[in-house]
Amino acid sequence: MVVANIWYTIIMFFNLFNSDTPVHMREIKLFNTETGKLEIFEPYNDKEVRVYTCGPTVYDYAHIGNLRSYVFSDILKRVLIKNGYQVKHTINYTDFGHLTDDADAGEDKMMKGLKREGLPVSLDAMRQLSDKFIKAFDDDLEELHVIPPTTWARASDYIKKQISLIKTLEEKGFTYETSDGLYFDISKFPKYGRLGKINLDKLKSGARVEVNSDKKHPADFAVWKKGELGWNSRWGKGFPGWHVECSAMAIATLGKQIDIHTGGIDHISTHHNAEIAQSEAATGKTFAKYWMHNAFITIDNTKVSKSLGNTITMRHLMDRGFSGDDYRYWLLTAHYRSTTNFSWDALKGAKQALFRLKRHMYEEFKQKTSTPDSDYLEKFDTYLANDLDTPAAIALMWDMLKDDKLSDTTKCGTLMAMDEVLDIGLSDNLYEGVRSLGVVAADDLPADIQELIDRREAARIARNWAEADMLRDAIKLKGFELEDTTHGPKVTKAE
Repeated sequence: MVVANIWYTIIMFFNLFNSDTPVHMREIKLFNTETGKLEIFEPYNDKEVRVYTCGPTVYDYAHIGNLRSYVFSDILKRVLIKNGYQVKHTINYTDFGHLTDDADAGEDKMMKGLKREGLPVSLDAMRQLSDKFIKAFDDDLEELHVIPPTTWARASDYIKKQISLIKTLEEKGFTYETSDGLYFDISKFPKYGRLGKINLDKLKSGARVEVNSDKKHPADFAVWKKGELGWNSRWGKGFPGWHVECSAMAIATLGKQIDIHTGGIDHISTHHNAEIAQSEAATGKTFAKYWMHNAFITIDNTKVSKSLGNTITMRHLMDRGFSGDDYRYWLLTAHYRSTTNFSWDALKGAKQALFRLKRHMYEEFKQKTSTPDSDYLEKFDTYLANDLDTPAAIALMWDMLKDDKLSDTTKCGTLMAMDEVLDIGLSDNLYEGVRSLGVVAADDLPADIQELIDRREAARIARNWAEADMLRDAIKLKGFELEDTTHGPKVTKAE
């Protein structure tokens, strides 16, 4: 784990056991999707911020568009911690019963995964399938330096909580039963659709959702889906509705009222409006105070989607020589609410920029630090407190490096302080940082390469330039690049 992640984990545990009244360093402004405005952040409890992030349906590898949501929520969490809050955070795994259409239509994603993997249709096989993709997702987040949440909530571990929530909704008169399940009656919840200002009068049956003649309104959503597979309940065997999962797990792990709910903008119209309706109908309380959503990533200006077959995963990036640092840096150069178009050239540009930052840190400054510059840090933190303005924060980082009035040790200390929030690979130990530049340590070189380097150094000392050039070419043919520096030869793996 990188230094910045360790630092933040320590702070989180420190805050957890610190009973003193917290001192918040600055005013934080966040864009609230529900109001459509930038608002001053005021949590329910001044000490603890409760955040829920919609997690993945673990039937396949997450694509790079999915992963943006977790880098965004990670920056949010780091900014809150930096400003004196303790953060209690839940991310869920949906490991059953999520249909390919958010509004109770289409093929079940987990069933789709079982077919693809050649597994039998059973709860045990579903668990096996989800284990595989939970591990892959966790690996992706680790590669992206995302701090783990306080709670990983796996939907299948919260079945009793979900059934209990559904019973409450039924007993309060918010549901009706049909041949295929139990549905939430949105006519009983007048505020339905307030997120994104959905116009229910314009929502005609068949326009947004598949026609279901049993439903009273096309926007009514399933809280229980009957089927041959699943768990037993008083409505028959089946699964809780997808939307119910998040409400039940948020309430179970964070309480009836949470401060911030995050997710992608694709969740606004259906999933998050359903969460609001069922949660508030059950508890009688406002569910989430702030709703925050990240925009899409596009490829060729088209939404990234498994159904469109244009997905790219972290494994694809890494196979092409990119790291989680590179992708995280690229994401942070755009504001989380801005749609940004992915291309390999754009990612290559981000990699090159980050490479220059790392060369400053690990080669030029050699991680020799002094007290960070307070003026630059104040500007940096102020940018981030203004709705997580990471593009401005990164631009300021580059401005700081160009400031001739600052010493190298001050620049190094300021970079490290900035990286506590950005976590783009500038806080590794010196050895790992140098290796991240592709530099190969002498101890790691193959014996034949080291011999060629030694012979070349001897030729250089003897001013036998023809011999030295020939040996450099021989080293390159074996897959290594040689650069002469004031500190001796620097060896990197050739691309």
